Amino acid sequence: MANVRSTYTDSVNFYGQEDPRELVSRFGSPLYVYNENILRARCRDLTGLCSLPGFHVNYSAKANTNPALLRIIRSEGCVADAMSPGELHINSLAGFTADEITYVCNNVSAEELKNAADHGCVVSVDSLSQLELFGRTCPGGRVMVRFNPGIGAGHSDKVVTGGKKTKFGVDPDMLPEVRAIVEKYHLQFVGVNQHIGSLFMEEGPYLAAMNILLSMAEKLLELGYPLDIIDFGGGFGMPYHKYEGQKRMDMEALGRAIHGRLAEWSAAAGYKGRFFIEPGRYVVAECGVVLGTVHAVKNNGPHRFVGTDIGFTVLARPMLYDAFHDVEIYRENGRPGTETMEQTIVGNICESGDILARDRRLPEVEQGDVIAMLDAGAYGWVMASTYNQRTRPAEVLIGADGRARLIRRRETLEDLTALFVTEPEE
Repeated sequence: MANVRSTYTDSVNFYGQEDPRELVSRFGSPLYVYNENILRARCRDLTGLCSLPGFHVNYSAKANTNPALLRIIRSEGCVADAMSPGELHINSLAGFTADEITYVCNNVSAEELKNAADHGCVVSVDSLSQLELFGRTCPGGRVMVRFNPGIGAGHSDKVVTGGKKTKFGVDPDMLPEVRAIVEKYHLQFVGVNQHIGSLFMEEGPYLAAMNILLSMAEKLLELGYPLDIIDFGGGFGMPYHKYEGQKRMDMEALGRAIHGRLAEWSAAAGYKGRFFIEPGRYVVAECGVVLGTVHAVKNNGPHRFVGTDIGFTVLARPMLYDAFHDVEIYRENGRPGTETMEQTIVGNICESGDILARDRRLPEVEQGDVIAMLDAGAYGWVMASTYNQRTRPAEVLIGADGRARLIRRRETLEDLTALFVTEPEE
């Protein structure tokens, strides 16, 4: 389908038997598009990291909660976590059973803790006060504790979840206090977990944090706690800079390291329970793009702006994290563009920060072009909003047969007003 700039999606046959311009014509613009074959391949990358019977990929559903994608992820042998009653509800609708869902929450109410426990999920808490609240609310219940390994990693300070400057986790030095609360409420202390951050591309910090959690687990096993889950968290990165030739993580090397360490440790410790890794982004990011239409181009002094209908209400990551997404350009009867110029791609929201790609060297974009923001399958639609009262886009899945089907309809103006309560007439 070679077009103005389409080398990457051409190389992976992203659109199957479909054409992105025709998809926009059929389903509207902007539009999220996912590819089933890529989603399955990323799941298999992860499930293949370790062949121990107790090893599980615990998909972090917050990255993308569309039930059609969740069902595919479950069919590939993954389990899931949930971080809210809504995620728990949608995971269940997608077919995940209670023993396939861990509830990994943060600063929540007693009602929310009880709801998760009543659904049969193991609940993870990440502070002494939350552990105390869980104990009062669900005495005798099954609980995991999230510890902070003191190591953080990630592409932005906003996604680093380990270390001393993050809100997450219990300091390992507080283990005596944890034990006291567990015993006070006769809790079943069945698991430990951690998370160091998101989008790391080198395995060193992850393996170091894994050893810290294994030391904690070994201590708890020696103390007689019936651990069933040791969850090392996630944050595995993937190459967003595809047109610059960014390399993937060496998953084979990572798998050898993880499998070897877990096999050695479980044999020495006599551990028969489960090991979890907790990726979200790696599973779904590359299987998704967001398509949009160019409605205006203009120059402000020396700066060229390309105006699209992909505002930060559609794709928030660039605004939130200054995140990078590669851009492709599709035009009717388009031909690969060799001459490039510096352009800034912006959205349709009345905010100066509504910038998708700043000062990128791209083939000249024209009014009427369709563009794609690549690698938008993670933290894309799930972060979308109706700010400026913009409706949220539809989602389409390119199935294994190469054909597109609608998996979420476009939001309507009636949807925007459905929750308003009008005052009764006198």
